[in-house]
Amino acid sequence: MDAGEREHRRDRASGVVDELGRRGVVAVAITWVDHSGITRVKSVPVARLPWAAAEGLGSAEVFDAFLLDDSIVAGRHAGGPDGDLRLHPDLDRLVVLAGQPGWAWAPADRHAQTGERHPQDERGFARVMTERLAGRGFRVRAGFEVEWALGEQTDDFRPVTTAPAYGHARQVELSDYSAELLSALAEQRVDVLQFHPEYAPGQFELSTAPEEPVAAADTAVLVRETVRAVSARHGMRVSFSPKVVAGGVGNGGHLHTSLSRDGRPLLSGGSGRFGLAPEAEAFYAGVLRRLPALCAIGAPSVASYLRLVPSRWSGPFAAWGLENREAAMRLVRGRSVEVKCFDLTANPYLLLGAVLAAGEAGLAEGGGLPEPVVGNPADHPDAPRLPTSLGEAVAAFEADAALTAAMGREFAATVADVRRGEIALFEGVDEDEVARRTRWRH
Repeated sequence: MDAGEREHRRDRASGVVDELGRRGVVAVAITWVDHSGITRVKSVPVARLPWAAAEGLGSAEVFDAFLLDDSIVAGRHAGGPDGDLRLHPDLDRLVVLAGQPGWAWAPADRHAQTGERHPQDERGFARVMTERLAGRGFRVRAGFEVEWALGEQTDDFRPVTTAPAYGHARQVELSDYSAELLSALAEQRVDVLQFHPEYAPGQFELSTAPEEPVAAADTAVLVRETVRAVSARHGMRVSFSPKVVAGGVGNGGHLHTSLSRDGRPLLSGGSGRFGLAPEAEAFYAGVLRRLPALCAIGAPSVASYLRLVPSRWSGPFAAWGLENREAAMRLVRGRSVEVKCFDLTANPYLLLGAVLAAGEAGLAEGGGLPEPVVGNPADHPDAPRLPTSLGEAVAAFEADAALTAAMGREFAATVADVRRGEIALFEGVDEDEVARRTRWRH
């Protein structure tokens, strides 16, 4: 980043300081998400925003080696005391937080001290993969489903409501909370497609409208932190864990994507099955083939594999189908492809970058999707299971040349090191203890 760019950033930030002050903002939270899926933050008073935009906030590189419990892995390329980088707030995404009076928020791009993108900047990785596909005329739009469970202010999980799954009674009981949450998201320019009570006790879900990949990941972070803030203001504790209670239904973080080329939608009007264009089949065949490896990115915690079990609509089979909610990849006819095996312990930037890399590899490989599965994949003896443990997923990830090449050697190795660190953290721990120690971390 040269002197001209720094001055441009300083001028832009200076132009919004007065407006932020008029709106009662006293500080700006500048966030990034680490490899374990935890949103980390550094904040500045509003008057310091121009300096932060131009010079960046100093941050240790060691965050790339953090585990979900804040312990640090001694990895091959991260985890030591050396190194520093700069956090530059993206002013294009700066937003006043309706759920946290006095605060604004901006996601950070992580740069090396010399100015270029830090090699393990997950947000930058998603941007690079988006641009690589755009260079070939492809455009991806993405959105997340966000699920969470509301509990009382206790360390164990006591749901704040036991009203029926998907029941209006649950929404009525938490009507004020729900209205405040939706109002806050609307004020923050988050386009919510739908909101409803989910299956597990105290569980809710909302879906966001499709956006460019980096923007979709930003929105996923903003939604989660807004849910957290509004829940706290109502005296409730929120869990995004894939397994809130051992034996129960956990929270997913399903990813929806769509594909077009040169302005032409590729999920409808094509010559393939269900109207898919050949490019769409090739792209999503690349994703499907790499789902075992992608689980190390999108289902990145030990608790993820307590959720990925058959007959829970978690998508534990490496199969696809039309409107099939038990297959890992569900085609929503003419609209999107939903990947159901992912959860909210994932870093959304890293996840989107990896999915785009998998799709890009599929385009290079050519070919199409296998036969779609009809009915419960568990009833099909040839339907392959996804990894049943984080260790299996990490092995598949490290063996996938396309994903590791897209990420870069040090980046991919550090992600694997962090995953193995979590495996070691929970070695010999039973399911109840895994759920307990993961419950409130994400």
